[in-house]
Amino acid sequence: MSVVFTLALKEFRDGMRNRWVAATIVLLAGLTLAVALLGSAPVGTTKASNLAVIVASLSSLSVYLVPLIALMLAYDAIVGEAERGTLLLLLSYPVSRWQIIAGKFLGHLAILTVAIVVGYGATAAIASYSYISAGEIQPLVSLIGSSILLAAVFLALGYLLSAMARERATAAGMAVALWLAMVLLYDFALIGLLMADTGHLVGERTFASLLVLNPADAFRIFNLSQLGVGSVAGLGGLGATVAIPPAVALTSMVLWVVASGALAYIRFGRRDP
Repeated sequence: MSVVFTLALKEFRDGMRNRWVAATIVLLAGLTLAVALLGSAPVGTTKASNLAVIVASLSSLSVYLVPLIALMLAYDAIVGEAERGTLLLLLSYPVSRWQIIAGKFLGHLAILTVAIVVGYGATAAIASYSYISAGEIQPLVSLIGSSILLAAVFLALGYLLSAMARERATAAGMAVALWLAMVLLYDFALIGLLMADTGHLVGERTFASLLVLNPADAFRIFNLSQLGVGSVAGLGGLGATVAIPPAVALTSMVLWVVASGALAYIRFGRRDP
């Protein structure tokens, strides 16, 4: 395991020296702080609490930014090393391929954890100081944990794409296409399915299964179902109103991490340096 942690530490240090990574951390922290500072603004006709508005807003923010940042970190983790010629050098050392995958994953996840904890931790501090009691802060803590899990899902997916691609440009295009498909187009497809289902062939259970199948929607369901803020949360909020236990949504995300990571390792094992 020392090899894994050494590789993870290297990835973390390299990432923290990267100005692009630093900029994403500042961006995430700035946007979440803006949400916290505006959380005490009037909530309109939804009659939602300040906490509900903050969690719904941060959930929507996370589901767009966190997967994109994770994919941009991971898409060249393998193919980039291969193009630079460092993958062959790395494999010449007494290090296995699963250790390379695990080390890079832990290092990148540590970077995203820092960004999420700094941004959302500051939000939680401001919210608890301004208008939320310490006993009500648990949903924000759950949001931080589930955001880190969401990052892990898309990191694993990014490694799978990186192991499949032969060029960095191809991997980058695949990463953007995956982000669009899972974060944007999937929900549009579900909405189109519901609108076209004039015979009501798609029941509540089928809709719930389709919704929780997507890790991005599972993330929103997990956070919004704890507050009952479907009226301010769009399709993810609609999923929170159907019978989807938060544990099921969380399990779906964990399975995505395990399955994507396993497939990335298998594909990497079949790849020539």
